[in-house]
Amino acid sequence: MAEPGRMYIDGAWVPSKSGVTRDIINPADQSVIGTVYEGAKEDVDVAVKAAREAFDHSSWREMKAGERAALLFALADALEAEAKDFAHLEVLDSGKPLREAECDVSDAANCLRYYAGLATKPYGVTYDVPEDMQALTVREPIGVCAQIVPWNYPLLMAMWKMAPALAAGNTVVFKPAEITPLSTIKFFGLMEKVGIPKGVANLVLGAGATVGAALSEHPDVDKIAFTGGTVTGKKILAASVGNLKRVSLELGGKSPNIVFADADFETAVDFALFAIFAGQGQICAAGSRLLLEKSIAEKFIARLVERAKKIKVGPGLMPGVEMGPLVSERQMEKVLHYIGLGVQEGATLACGGHRMVEGDLAKGFFVEPTIFTDTTEDMSIVKDEIFGPVLAVQVFEDEADAIRMANNTRYGLAGACFTQDGAKAMRVIKALRAGITWINGYHSTYNEAPWGGYKESGNGGRELGTYGYEEYTEVKQINVNLNVAPIGWFEG
Repeated sequence: MAEPGRMYIDGAWVPSKSGVTRDIINPADQSVIGTVYEGAKEDVDVAVKAAREAFDHSSWREMKAGERAALLFALADALEAEAKDFAHLEVLDSGKPLREAECDVSDAANCLRYYAGLATKPYGVTYDVPEDMQALTVREPIGVCAQIVPWNYPLLMAMWKMAPALAAGNTVVFKPAEITPLSTIKFFGLMEKVGIPKGVANLVLGAGATVGAALSEHPDVDKIAFTGGTVTGKKILAASVGNLKRVSLELGGKSPNIVFADADFETAVDFALFAIFAGQGQICAAGSRLLLEKSIAEKFIARLVERAKKIKVGPGLMPGVEMGPLVSERQMEKVLHYIGLGVQEGATLACGGHRMVEGDLAKGFFVEPTIFTDTTEDMSIVKDEIFGPVLAVQVFEDEADAIRMANNTRYGLAGACFTQDGAKAMRVIKALRAGITWINGYHSTYNEAPWGGYKESGNGGRELGTYGYEEYTEVKQINVNLNVAPIGWFEG
């Protein structure tokens, strides 16, 4: 029997203090694809101590930016060299189709390269101030950064957080989702291989309720970054007040995708499918609410349902598969519960709505692409983030009605509109209370551009781009007296 996957703390691969392990399940067939050690508070304490020591007393913080950049470039090269293995592991662990996993690995390597390049760019400002003074600002690393990511993009979310943190000179204690840790463990092996100094990057495995909570409360953690559900995000924010640590939260969404009658019809249908069924709908920015102008609603729904029924669902490694299983039995049951609520609350089930158990799907957590029509704004399937392949269709009368309906949510992560009227497109997008928006498209994400949401979709910070780098820095003001002489403020 293979040795359980270990944690990486202070430059060494170690078991958990308790010795407790967790089986990692392939959601396509429920087979055990690995076993890992399960960490707890005691393991967090050791990891944070190592990160604290590395930040306060090693050369990492003072290392030249070019040296840190060289390590990140080496990591990107090492990741690309093993891209096929990483993609295969992502499929087995998370269930996503291979083509999606391959894109994730490529994006992860590009993210490393982006922040490697950014590390050596100017990050300071000088000011023309009164008197004989030179005023300037510099950006410095925050310190020990705890980072917690979800299970839908295990490797890519790790890069979104670790790349800017390390580029800026911070040290890291990283916690992957407990059910999808395998690609992260493999990646820490690459960090060891390329020579990231001990204590700089530490990996603690385990559940959010134990490891995540311990990181959120820990007095020696200077910053915590979390991507996941809004309920958990609020708990992390509350736990962080003990030492007023910096907090970055990228949370849930219930994003509107607005289609006007003048949109390019087939393009809008295509993106409506992509917006909700890519990633099995397990994407925080998924276009889970489709808002259709009344005059095209009937025709649009008919075409959408026709195409949704043709989506090829199956194990992620099977050729031609377009949608895989949900990540776990628990997630599948949650999605099926919401589908039941939709029917119970009076929505019309236009297609899907069931677990798929035929043939190769018998043992997996597969749910049909599901579309609800005849919805109302007070329905659970319209208000709540389901995080699955469930689309709620809403119908609007005019532009004002579309904007009001789109913004009628406690979330504000993403949104899109489809129209061939450029002025209308800009009016609508500017009116949306959301942080990431698209016109005549959906889901495009770039390492160069900021990612984050309004309202309960986050706490104001942004990931990616220069914004994501700044989230891992403190701003220090420096004032230099150019006329060194007594000030004479006091006569005596």
